Order: sequence, then structure tokens, then C-alpha cells
Amino acid sequence: MNYEWLDEYCLSKKGSQKDFKVEWDATRYLIGGKMFAMQGGDKDKKAIITLKCDPLFTRSLRENYQHIVAGYYMNKEHWNSLYLDGDVPDDIVKQMIDMSYELVVGKLSKKAQKEIREEKLSLS
Repeated sequence: MNYEWLDEYCLSKKGSQKDFKVEWDATRYLIGGKMFAMQGGDKDKKAIITLKCDPLFTRSLRENYQHIVAGYYMNKEHWNSLYLDGDVPDDIVKQMIDMSYELVVGKLSKKAQKEIREEKLSLS
């Protein structure tokens, strides 16, 4: 598959920012200072994106797609890594990004969530 749209899609999320973590050799996508996606490589330098998911959805994805595995170097219950040379459909990848973003936003303070919602409204 061709996932060249990943960077633009992650950054399209309101309030999202990205940085590069040199020691991880990975690009992180953040909301409110918390990571919702990380694009880098596994121990063999194979390109992956790692995303937070609901635990039930996490297991389902791993069962249905061979290119989705337990989150590389992350909590295996809540994070999945997707190999970017795989064949997971774009709509599933977007659903995973959306879920990761929403799960992380949901853990932010009420004040931070309100600021993000207000930003969404003012930019709409």
C-alpha cells in the first residue's frame, strides 16, 4: 500500500503537532503534549506507524490483518504497530488514527479538551 498521506492526515487533527525524537529515530504526532501516533521503524528498520487503540479493537485488528502487530516498544494491550509495506486498507488506517487521537484527547484535562473543541469550532 501507499501511505504517503499519513503525515498530512495526522496533522489535520485539530491541535496536533509533530516532532522528531532523535533517540527513537521516530516522528511523533502529539495532542496536548501526549503522543497519539509514532512513525518510525522496528528493530529491523522496517517502517511502521504505532497507534493507540481500544483493547477489543486492538485484538480484532491483529487477527484480521497480518501487517498489524502488538505495538512495537509500547503497551501491547493498547497500542498496535502497522507495517507500512503491508496491505491494510486506507479506511482502516484512518479509523485507527481517528481512534488513537480521540482516546488521547479523552485523557487530557477538561480544560484542554474544551480548548481543542473550541479550536475545532473556530476553524470549521
